[in-house]
Amino acid sequence: MITAFLLRSLDRRISIAIAMLLVVAVLVPVLNLATSADNPLHVPTYIMALFGKYLTYALLALALDLVWGFCGILSLGHGAFFALGGYAMGMYLMRQIGSRGVYGDPILPDFMVFLNWKELPWFWYGFDQFWFAALMVLVVPGLLAFVFGWFAFRSRVNGVYLSIITQAMTYALLLAFFRNDMGFGGNNGMTDFKDILGFNVQADGTRATLFAATAIFLALSLMIASAIVRSKFGKVLVGVRDAESRTRFLGYRVEHFKLFTFVVSAMMAGIAGALYVPQVGIINPGEFAPANSIEVVIWTAVGGRATLIGPIIGAILVNGGKTIFTGLFPDYWLFALGGLFVLVTLFLPKGIVGTIAQYLGKRKPVSKGAPPTAAEEGVEAKIQAAE
Repeated sequence: MITAFLLRSLDRRISIAIAMLLVVAVLVPVLNLATSADNPLHVPTYIMALFGKYLTYALLALALDLVWGFCGILSLGHGAFFALGGYAMGMYLMRQIGSRGVYGDPILPDFMVFLNWKELPWFWYGFDQFWFAALMVLVVPGLLAFVFGWFAFRSRVNGVYLSIITQAMTYALLLAFFRNDMGFGGNNGMTDFKDILGFNVQADGTRATLFAATAIFLALSLMIASAIVRSKFGKVLVGVRDAESRTRFLGYRVEHFKLFTFVVSAMMAGIAGALYVPQVGIINPGEFAPANSIEVVIWTAVGGRATLIGPIIGAILVNGGKTIFTGLFPDYWLFALGGLFVLVTLFLPKGIVGTIAQYLGKRKPVSKGAPPTAAEEGVEAKIQAAE
């Protein structure tokens, strides 16, 4: 039943995007593993790992678009959920090092031995098992989003005030994780990973598998997000975004819709962080930096807010440009990023995908006399009836 629900929610654009992601998930690893280095079709391992990182950023941008584009919640703290998912995976990877660390302790990670910790903290228990770490990747960001959203949405905190609070949340976590006595590696974070599920994390086969897993999870998340926004629930979300007071007046518990969407989005961001860490090889408190969360907003705006596909394209394009221009003009990249955001705001307010869709919509002939369906009317029809 769930599969049928997900498949019914797919339109042509989403289906094409999912198909492309699945093709990439198979094709890129094959071109990396099955072709020689002198083959013109060969994809080097470092390029595959780089694009794997871009795909994790795309998943993070998709998570933000779900709450910002369709629910009107401009979160400036989604980097915190991303980092928490990354730390959960990093803790598992650190437990897999065992006695192969610099100090040879079979239980304590190297940074704990260096800081004279005598025993493993209680919150590290269970992270020697992959299933437990994978569960925490979802539970920890989801629980934080639930607690934060429960108080914020019930208090009817909206607009710029909510954005400021989310940014304060991620900055508080940044300061906390910088402390050595927190038990997460302090300012150095966690690195020097060895294995994941018994496989060498640096091996070409493992990196190809991680790339494929990232593309598949992005495709699955896109399918889930599409199912949410195209359902009756999604119509109410749009009503909350465009006319929250009227939607509340019609009897909807707006805070419940916001809370559910916020928690789902946080879990998606946590998965992105968990996929990011083994491909990059490090996780540190810098991932909590508020600037990272602001960059996610830029990716989403450039690609196109409330389009689902747009944030994916925006994240890949902006980070690809960042990789190129930081090598050529390292002192001017931040100015270029700020200028890009200003230009998009002024000339492409709907982003790349939104502008293209608007242009194609104007060229498409409109059929006369066809009444809108009940699904298309959604909350707006109820609002008009109430008036």
